Amino acid sequence: MNTFWWILYAVLTLWCIISIILHGSRPTKSLSWLLAILLLPFAGPILYYLFGVNRRKFKFFRLKQTEKRKLFDEKYKDLSEQANRKEPEQVKVAKLAKLIESSTFLTPYDGNKVTVLNGGAETFESIFEALQKAQKFIHLQYYIFSEGELTERFFELFKKKIAEGVEVRLIYDSFGSYSFRGKFKKKFQEIGVQVYPMMPIRFGNLLFTLNYRNHRKILIMDGHVGFTGGVNVSDKYIKPISDLGIWEDLHVKIEGPAVNSLHRIFMKDYHFASDEDLLMSKTYFPDVEPRGSHIVQIAAAGPDSKQPAIMQQYIAMVNSAEKYICIANPYFIPGTSILQALIIAALSGIEVRLLVPEKSDSRMAKFSMFSRFEQLLEVGVKIHLRPDFSHSKMIIVDGEIASVGSGNFDYRSFEHNFETNALLYDGELTEQIKAEFDRICSNCNRLDYKTFKNRPLWQRFMEGMAKFFSPLL
Repeated sequence: MNTFWWILYAVLTLWCIISIILHGSRPTKSLSWLLAILLLPFAGPILYYLFGVNRRKFKFFRLKQTEKRKLFDEKYKDLSEQANRKEPEQVKVAKLAKLIESSTFLTPYDGNKVTVLNGGAETFESIFEALQKAQKFIHLQYYIFSEGELTERFFELFKKKIAEGVEVRLIYDSFGSYSFRGKFKKKFQEIGVQVYPMMPIRFGNLLFTLNYRNHRKILIMDGHVGFTGGVNVSDKYIKPISDLGIWEDLHVKIEGPAVNSLHRIFMKDYHFASDEDLLMSKTYFPDVEPRGSHIVQIAAAGPDSKQPAIMQQYIAMVNSAEKYICIANPYFIPGTSILQALIIAALSGIEVRLLVPEKSDSRMAKFSMFSRFEQLLEVGVKIHLRPDFSHSKMIIVDGEIASVGSGNFDYRSFEHNFETNALLYDGELTEQIKAEFDRICSNCNRLDYKTFKNRPLWQRFMEGMAKFFSPLL
C-alpha cells in the first residue's frame, strides 16, 4: 500500500513539474509552485491543480476569449464612437488613456460629474438615495453580497421598485458571496430580481472556476448613474463585526457618459452568467447628457483579457510621475516590474508614499506585503501604517490623475480576478482625494528604515516564507 502511494505521489509531482515547465507564465511564480509541490507532499500537487494550472489554455477560457470576446469587443468599438469622447491634452494623460483604450476598448469621456465617497456609511447613503430615483432598471454586480442589514435594505428597496415596474438584475461572485444561497437567494428571486452567479462553484466546473473570481463592484441606475470602487455589500463596512473594526474604503459615484463604459462591463459579465444579450438595446444604453466637466475613463481586465490592463495601468501611472505618487492599498504585493518602477521613481527624486493598513484580514498577505518594505524604505519611499483596516485601492499621480477601483497591487488582481478601476483625469478631483490621503497619513505611524531593518528575526523569517508564496496569493 505504501508503495502505491509513493508511486502516485511521484506521478502527480512529475505531472505538476512538466505542466509548470510547459505552461508557467513567469519564472518567479513557477518557482513558488515548484517549492510548494516539493515541500507539501500530496497537498502541493492538489493545490497546484486547483489554483496553479493556467486554465486560459483550456476550453473554458478559449470559449470566452474567442467567441464571446470577439462579439463584445466589436460592439465596444461601435459604442465608443459616441459624443463626449475626450482625447486628453496632457501628454502623460493621453498616453495612459491610449494604453487603456488599446487594451480594453474603453475610452475617456468628458461631461461627467464624479462624487468621491469615503467609507461605507457615506457610500451606501448615496447608493440608496440614487436607487430610490430609478425608473427603468437597476443593475448591480458585487464580489461580496452577504446576508445582513444592508442586503435587507436592498431587498426592501428592490421589492418596492419592482412593484413600480423597475427591472432589477444582480450578478455576484459565488466564492465571495458564499452566504448568498438557499432561502436567502430565493427570496430575492421570488420578488422578481434576476439573479445569476459568475462562474458558480459546482462539482462539474470546480476545477475550472475556483481560482478565477469576479472582484468587481458595479451598480447602474437607468444608464445615467453608476457606482464603482472597493466597497462590497457587507455589514463590515457600516459596523464592527470583527477585530478589524469597520472597514474603510473608497468609492465613486459617476453621472454622465462614462456610465456607459461601466454598463458595458456589467452587460458583458451578465451575458456570460445568464446568456441574455442586452448590450445593443437602446433601452439599456440611452443617450446620456453631460452632467459635469470631469473626464473619466474606466479600466477593466480579467483572466479572459488579452492584456493585463490593471497591471499595465499601474505601471504606466508610476512611470508617468514627475512630482509624486500616492498609493493606498490593503494588499500591496507587487511583482518585480511594479516594484522596480517604484524604486526607480524614488531614486529619481519623485516622492513616493504608500498607505497600508497595520492590521490585515490575512496574515500571509500581511507578511508578504511587509517583505517588500525594506527595499522601498531604503530608497526613500515613505510608508504609512493606518491603524484601522483600510480596503481602499487608490493611486494618485502629480495631482493630475487618480484611480479608484477594485484592483489590488497583487498577482490575484493582475491575473486571476475580474477587476474595474475608474480613472479620473481631473486636477480638482485628484487634489480632493489627495487631501483625504494626506489627512489619513498625518494620523498614521510612518515606518523608519533603521528601525524596520532591525525588526525581530522571527518576523523577517515569516516575511521571507510569505514572499516565496506571494505569487500564489
